[in-house]
Amino acid sequence: MFKNCTHLQYLIHKAFLCLLLLPLGLSWTLLSGCHSGTSTISRTGFYFDTVITVTLYDCSDETLLDGCMELAEYYEGLFSATRESSDVSRINTSAGTPVTVDSETIALLEQGLYYCDLSDGAFDITIGNLSGLWHFSDNTGSIPAQEDISAALATVDYHAVRIDGNRVTLTDANAAIDLGGIAKGYIADRMKDYLTEHGVTSGHINLGGNVLTLSEKSDHTPYTIGIQKPFAEGSEAYATVRITDKSVVSSGVYERCFYVGDVLYHHILDTSTGYPISNGLVSVSIISEHSVDGDGLSTVCFALGLEDGMLLVESLPNTEAIFITDDMKAHTTSGIGTDIPFELR
Repeated sequence: MFKNCTHLQYLIHKAFLCLLLLPLGLSWTLLSGCHSGTSTISRTGFYFDTVITVTLYDCSDETLLDGCMELAEYYEGLFSATRESSDVSRINTSAGTPVTVDSETIALLEQGLYYCDLSDGAFDITIGNLSGLWHFSDNTGSIPAQEDISAALATVDYHAVRIDGNRVTLTDANAAIDLGGIAKGYIADRMKDYLTEHGVTSGHINLGGNVLTLSEKSDHTPYTIGIQKPFAEGSEAYATVRITDKSVVSSGVYERCFYVGDVLYHHILDTSTGYPISNGLVSVSIISEHSVDGDGLSTVCFALGLEDGMLLVESLPNTEAIFITDDMKAHTTSGIGTDIPFELR
């Protein structure tokens, strides 16, 4: 295991996740600069504090990749909690006064609030003060003081978010929104919409481990997606799933973390205690039609724990999950291995 999961290791780990996507056999005819043959184009960028990659098959239109990166920049400009001019930052610094924001920001906030309600606050988009206190993006061993955690916890309550048309108000002037637990999924879905509208029918989008596929491979076969082995040093797959036109999103304790002695502190925080969740899970992977759902549910199910998380996913249509516990055993919902081909490595 990593004894110190630094930010650099986290970024390298996310880059390795891109390599676990294994597309093979491509030959369909695509539109808008995409054509039959064996052409593959790909673009990698750095957005949302992580490495992102968009790959298109049987396509030579580089402007489509330009468009995806422009979308990444646009959405980061709306949703980032660290850019002063973003919609989220303007809401957080509004001292409780209404802020007019972009309709896309409203759409994402509404998605986030849906998962807050679904989890009864185990997932909470007003976790900004608490997540900021832990500084998991570059923390190598600093545990916040209990009084600071208690103060931050007092501002975590999604009921403080009020939406009226395109105006957002935080009824708790000290609250702070953080959409990091759901934004990448939303953005991946919008990139897929953009590519589909331009005639792309084969490829994949990887936003730091949030993988979303476009239709099937051009030889009419599914994509093989690797589920990262927790704590592995490198691109080692714990298992693979085969999917068509779906999303795979994983949340795990190994992503952004540090050790103090033998105690692991990771970025998935308990909204009731303010400390990292400790429930025997090390990873949750969600397979769904839309990446925003996978993003939200991977965190929700991790917070709920194995039993309640499994029950939730089983109640949802077109959604499956793979839970990995700290004994490195896989626990899967009913469609894994039947509707979704699954293989342990």
